[in-house]
Amino acid sequence: MDKVGIYEFMAEPFHCDFSQRLFMGHLGNHMLNAADFHSSARGFGMNYLMTIQRSWVLSRLAIEMDEMPRMYTKFNVETWVESAMRYFTSRNFRVVDAEGKVYGYGRSIWAMIDTESRQPTDIYAIDNGAINNWIVDDKECPIDKGGRVKMGDEAKLVRSIETYYNDVDINGHINSVKYIEHVLDLWDLDWYRQHQIKRFEIAYVAEAHQGDSLSFYREQTGDNEYCIRICKDGDVECCRSKVIFK
Repeated sequence: MDKVGIYEFMAEPFHCDFSQRLFMGHLGNHMLNAADFHSSARGFGMNYLMTIQRSWVLSRLAIEMDEMPRMYTKFNVETWVESAMRYFTSRNFRVVDAEGKVYGYGRSIWAMIDTESRQPTDIYAIDNGAINNWIVDDKECPIDKGGRVKMGDEAKLVRSIETYYNDVDINGHINSVKYIEHVLDLWDLDWYRQHQIKRFEIAYVAEAHQGDSLSFYREQTGDNEYCIRICKDGDVECCRSKVIFK
């Protein structure tokens, strides 16, 4: 079995926006599915982990796209493990069509948690550190890894929302992709008629659950660059995001 997994998806019409291109949230979902397919086939995926009270949780995600796939376009998400440490592993993505056209790349950081204590647990304890057998350290992922999203005191509260059943994932907390969708909803259709998303970053800090109220604070930090802080119940920070438009 190859160390790099390649999985075909299609930009289904109801997963596309008004411009007939794939929503960023759905692309993120395809990347997370590819990560699960890849890890499950190699013995360290969710199907196995949940039998031993373990689970993967996404810590950071960065996606940088030259363009998004058009409606009905078939494309591949390639994914591979770039490195692994005791509590975190880094996984990369490349989005490419059948002819080799590259749409963009993604970088992600994952932690493995104990589903009872909700605390990080030792990745190397799974099958005697077998994840090391799948590391690919010589495949290019030319986008910035990103770092901590820095925000000042100028961030303004722009929206507060309630969370419901459809916001919750199999780990019992607010779905990683739902945060992406909620962040991108802070701009309206007129904005997206003039701007495309060049890069999206999100770093998860604390879990939120159904019933929590989420508040979104936004600050412009550069030309077409915005940082967002999401807090639950007013002041408990859940995650930070950065969006760069073109």
